[in-house]
Amino acid sequence: MTDPNAIQPSELDQLPDRDPEETAEWRASLDAVAKAAGPHRAAYLMRRTLERAEGTGVALPKLLETDYVNTIPTAAEPAVPGDEEMEARITAWNRWNAAAMVTRGSKYGVGGHIATFASAAWLYETGFNHFFKGKEADGSGDQLYIQGHASPGIYARAFLDGRLNETHLDNFRREAGGDGLPSYPHPRRLPWLWEFPTVSMGLGPLSAIYQARFNRYLTNRGIKDVSASHVWAFLGDGEMDEPESTAALALAAREELDNLTFVINCNLQRLDGPVRANFKIVQELEAQFRGAGWNVVKTLWGSAWDDLFQLDTTGALVRRLREVPDAQVQTYQTRDAAYIRQDFFGADPALVEMAKLLSDDKILDCFHFSRGGHESRKVYAAYRAALAHKGAPTVILAQTVKGHTLGAGFASKNANHQMKKLSVDEFKTMRDLLGLPIADSAFTDGQVPYAHPGADSPEVRYLQERRAALGGPAPARRVHPVAPLPAPADKAFTAFDKGSGSQNVATTMAFVRLVKDLVRDKETGRRWVPIVPDEARTFGMESLFPSLGIYSPKGQTYEPVDRDQLMYYKEAKNGQILNEGITEAGSMADFIAASTSYATHGEAMIPFYIFYSMFGWQRTADQMWQLGDQLGRGFLVGATAGRTTLTGEGLQHADGHSPVIAATNPAALTYDPAFAYEVAAIVKDGLRRMYGQAAPGEDPDVFYYLTVYNEPLPQPAKPAAPGIDEGIVKGLYRFNTAESAGLSPAANAPRIQLLGSGTAIHWALKAQQLLAEEWGVAADVWSATSWGELRRDALEADAALLRGEERVPYVRRALQGAEGPVLAVSDYMRQVPDQIAQWVEQDYSSLGADGFGLSDTRDAARRYFGVDAQSIVVAALAQLARRGEVKATAVKEARERYGL
Repeated sequence: MTDPNAIQPSELDQLPDRDPEETAEWRASLDAVAKAAGPHRAAYLMRRTLERAEGTGVALPKLLETDYVNTIPTAAEPAVPGDEEMEARITAWNRWNAAAMVTRGSKYGVGGHIATFASAAWLYETGFNHFFKGKEADGSGDQLYIQGHASPGIYARAFLDGRLNETHLDNFRREAGGDGLPSYPHPRRLPWLWEFPTVSMGLGPLSAIYQARFNRYLTNRGIKDVSASHVWAFLGDGEMDEPESTAALALAAREELDNLTFVINCNLQRLDGPVRANFKIVQELEAQFRGAGWNVVKTLWGSAWDDLFQLDTTGALVRRLREVPDAQVQTYQTRDAAYIRQDFFGADPALVEMAKLLSDDKILDCFHFSRGGHESRKVYAAYRAALAHKGAPTVILAQTVKGHTLGAGFASKNANHQMKKLSVDEFKTMRDLLGLPIADSAFTDGQVPYAHPGADSPEVRYLQERRAALGGPAPARRVHPVAPLPAPADKAFTAFDKGSGSQNVATTMAFVRLVKDLVRDKETGRRWVPIVPDEARTFGMESLFPSLGIYSPKGQTYEPVDRDQLMYYKEAKNGQILNEGITEAGSMADFIAASTSYATHGEAMIPFYIFYSMFGWQRTADQMWQLGDQLGRGFLVGATAGRTTLTGEGLQHADGHSPVIAATNPAALTYDPAFAYEVAAIVKDGLRRMYGQAAPGEDPDVFYYLTVYNEPLPQPAKPAAPGIDEGIVKGLYRFNTAESAGLSPAANAPRIQLLGSGTAIHWALKAQQLLAEEWGVAADVWSATSWGELRRDALEADAALLRGEERVPYVRRALQGAEGPVLAVSDYMRQVPDQIAQWVEQDYSSLGADGFGLSDTRDAARRYFGVDAQSIVVAALAQLARRGEVKATAVKEARERYGL
């Protein structure tokens, strides 16, 4: 008969057992406990043993879940400093005004959310009263990522503090008049208050992690010591379903970001219903975060539960709490004591006996109101524990009731996210519950009043004293009055003016060479932040590894395999390059943190993020929108750009549309430079505008998107004609004429204007030669560096005309007097060059690479899309034929000659 205590061969894991007898004794002990005291007791002992092992540093796999109780026992909770009663009154005023603001706005149909702040109020108020450091504190203060739907509560606190008035509150979600408040945290709309946009769910937590990481980067590089700053991210449990919410958890743990705390408001509800109806979201999140290496603090039950846990001598209560699904917990919130006695306590004989000791009021107090996230003492203990924990980030899982204090019509109801107002009677009930001194007579004409205890009231004085002690108001955004960065020496930019001679150079290489020169600048070089998602070698950036170093908080703890090579892989604690691995989303989060450092930390940094253009805007356009909202500055560089230049990679690598997506972002300046000197001119002007001295009327809070190519081609010298730099920046200039190209057209030759951007200008130049030599047509070639900026300027001219101002769009002025029709071509879909069509006075047509990409040679791909030089010739002849300037037969002849 097999010995049940013997280790079976299937259980061996190649670890030698030095004492099989002792192992057998441990197994027998566990079996004995299970037999004598039951499996629950055996499980309890195993949990406590594993917790003890973890606490003493024994190398064991961590427990992924703990019991469904508070992490911090009641006896271990520290006393809350300050006046808890005063803080409760402050919170009551803020609850009231948050609900009043949304209710009053509902008559305009602008919407708003009441229930989120009602559940999370103490999570914020405890932080504002005791933890969140303002801008006058050490470092740069704390960085607060506020849950978007809780914004009414933040506005209510700013109203109490005197930073907002009733007019502001009455214009919640009505911004057009000038005194309005944006619906959510939007820095571009309210730049003195909000720092971080968060309501595009999932982007807040991702950005918070990389902000905490960037804080370490600034400190380790000696730019600014922000080690005293802490990043707090407030999230919803439903929001954690977004993949971005958990995308970088491992990074935060790996880099030991103990300057970061997530506070997840676990009210168990998302927009339509329970987050995990048949499961337990808190336990799921705990396992996820603990598995990723985070410190987890659960704050689930309020003080009313303490008596119940004292009565739980068998563990039946804890077991029952662990097994009840979240949707049933929500149901208990809305049912009477008799239902709870039967359904919850009736499931276990031990709980039946416990319930006999509890009054109905006690049961309702526990199940309807008492949650850890609703008590300042519980929240304070969790925050204090988070700040005390070192070596890993902390997540606080705080259980609350969505719609808490708003009345039975709101609390835990599935529809409460869409409920925008309370009735007057509901407000009066809420007033009585909160103990606010608001008279019935204040409800004039059925309108709920705002309530304020007075600018010199004890509540306001206390609030302001607490904020003063913590470093000033919060949240707050400030752009520090710093001097513009000095412009780098012209030498770095003019190095491209002579062209590349006989050498073929891709514009990607030209950009990398430019950056290599700029990072050497004594004044501004250290402020560049190169960001790349594990593709630096693709872009020829490996030469930057040994000179700049790749940032790693641990430095380089190994000998790199290529240490004996000139361009070896070098990591350093003060490294300048952020090489993120294969994560465009993480790289964009890096970029956002660096691009807004001028405001967050008062330190202007110059990030450039280089990526496969196909995997930029298409994959992370939501973060580009977030970047624009956060008023970020820097350079996004879409490399290996275009539909036909990345040979062989095929459909999902062939970018034919990123400029179209970029054109939808009001903060993005999109350029498609053809030549190295154009790249240099654009970067130079971008540095001036964003970091130097912006011209009157220019917005410095923009970012640049440059497309650069991997196709090595001759780089011409910069034309000597006047106004070239202006044309490059504005988006269009004449590169040459048929005459200046040495093609000697006849005096009466038909003429056409060829506009090309990016790599397409090389096809246009070849077409120019074919048109002259084979068809007697004179063509002038223009470099369209930015279809988007040409369009933006034209739209502004149209708007000026509506105001009665005479203004001619730049594209019309540039092309004024140019003979013949205009044919535009790019390596993108025709929609890109067609952006300017309505403002071109000449006959206008375009060519582009519409449709999906394909794998083939560059020449074959261009022929397939009809954008190669021969296709341009045929299109040009067709335009001229329609005007009667060449014979119609020429079009057919050309098509046959070129095999089209």
